[in-house]
Amino acid sequence: MTKTEQLDKLARDGEERLLLARALDKLETARRKNIPAATGFLSPAERVSVENLIAANGHPPHLFFGGYPGAERTICLFLPDWQEPEDALTLAMADEGPVKALRCTYNADGGITHRDILGAILGQGITREKVGDLLVGPESCDVLVLEELADYLLLHLDSAGRTRLKTGPISLSQISPPEVRIKTIRDTVATPRLDALVACAFSTSRSKAADFISAGRVQLNHRECTKADKAVEEGDVLSCRGLGKAAVRELGGRSKKGRIMVVLERYL
Repeated sequence: MTKTEQLDKLARDGEERLLLARALDKLETARRKNIPAATGFLSPAERVSVENLIAANGHPPHLFFGGYPGAERTICLFLPDWQEPEDALTLAMADEGPVKALRCTYNADGGITHRDILGAILGQGITREKVGDLLVGPESCDVLVLEELADYLLLHLDSAGRTRLKTGPISLSQISPPEVRIKTIRDTVATPRLDALVACAFSTSRSKAADFISAGRVQLNHRECTKADKAVEEGDVLSCRGLGKAAVRELGGRSKKGRIMVVLERYL
């Protein structure tokens, strides 16, 4: 299958086509030159698109990496035939890969938010795919970036709004991701449909959940889904714009009334 045929088959719109074309170029570089080749940082939805591309190309060796375990935004590093993913991960975590970390420190009274730091970076003409997760704390923010951008930000990332920043390099091993807070939800549903699980996850009625779905506010595994009767499986991730994200941890047992028991984890 040619590159054009692959893109015609996999891309749903022009934006996804451009994303996949760039990823395919990196894959071809790794194969042709037999060297590692990395995409920019991918959102969870973009990662799903690239995973589909990888599957369509016979699962070439690759590594998704965001600088620390559990990163939301990750690069896809396509690997040469002489490198195993485990070895590539070891090198990356030893700061010998394409992802670097910076730490911005500031006065706790500044009230710095994720939006403030991201705005300060993008306001310099930097595109989003060059920046990974921003781990904001009371007095510092760890910023994951592509290697090519690190030196520039060390020189120019000195303020966010009216708050002064002191930016310096840190190793990936020094990253301090914030604690993830979750709420475990145990409930029962008549059927494992998307509207029923969204209603459970976000404490709303099934009819209201169906309205969210039809309005395009709900994503199933990081892709918009407008079918209220879509079957949900164990391990799936649900998100609703304005309400948050939840994961389906258990699905299957029956209650005495014959309803399906579910366990969800909602991220707070």
